[in-house]
Amino acid sequence: MVRDSHHAASFGENAGGYDAHRPSYPLETVRWLIGGGEGASGDAPGDLEVLDLGAGTGKLTERLVELAASVTAVDPSPEMLEVLGERMPHVRTLVGSAEAIPLPDDSVDLVTVAQAWHWVDPEAATREVLRVLRPDGRLALIWNTRDDTIPWVDALSAAMHRGLHEATAFHPTLGAGLELTAKREERWMSRTTRQGLLELATTRSYYLTASAEERSAMLERIESVLDSHPETRAPEILLPYVTEAWIAEPWVPGC
Repeated sequence: MVRDSHHAASFGENAGGYDAHRPSYPLETVRWLIGGGEGASGDAPGDLEVLDLGAGTGKLTERLVELAASVTAVDPSPEMLEVLGERMPHVRTLVGSAEAIPLPDDSVDLVTVAQAWHWVDPEAATREVLRVLRPDGRLALIWNTRDDTIPWVDALSAAMHRGLHEATAFHPTLGAGLELTAKREERWMSRTTRQGLLELATTRSYYLTASAEERSAMLERIESVLDSHPETRAPEILLPYVTEAWIAEPWVPGC
């Protein structure tokens, strides 16, 4: 995973914080991904061999395992995979990237990528995904975004990003040979606390790659937002998310 490699490589610095404070993914949307979208037949989850690519500390991996899929987790960061292995020692972990997947040809039924496709070279990653997929295999992408239609969440996002990194909506760009065939969106709430929101900010790549002065300024801005809104002065805070998920399937031009 090479696009903006400085930011992409930063997560290992705070792997434990990432695992503790990043949100998981809605179970029903993950079930939809495994099934290949509404109306798809597909294999039963227990029959699927899944590659969780860019698995990190296993936020999506854990959901896949819950649904009885057989999962191999691949990530460029040994530190992230170490955390995953401590929580899920039965999951096979391999250090690798989307552009150089350490698996043989035709070895998996499903490749999942959670919150990581924007880091990859889409052409090189698509070639590798197609190489490891079995016939009728597919790619599944999933992405959590804070729901900035809520005023206090929009203020929080502005405080997190200002001067460091511009937040943009994610839409996957695929290389030749894969096309998006289905999409699902789900709105949900993650339970957290004031301290949890501050810790969440420290797991972002733009925080991890910032100077000490920029980090301090960002946390001060977040504290100000949390002091200014009744929703964030409660002992438990409900942070709204939008989860978007996509299915991509192989295609041959001209067919």
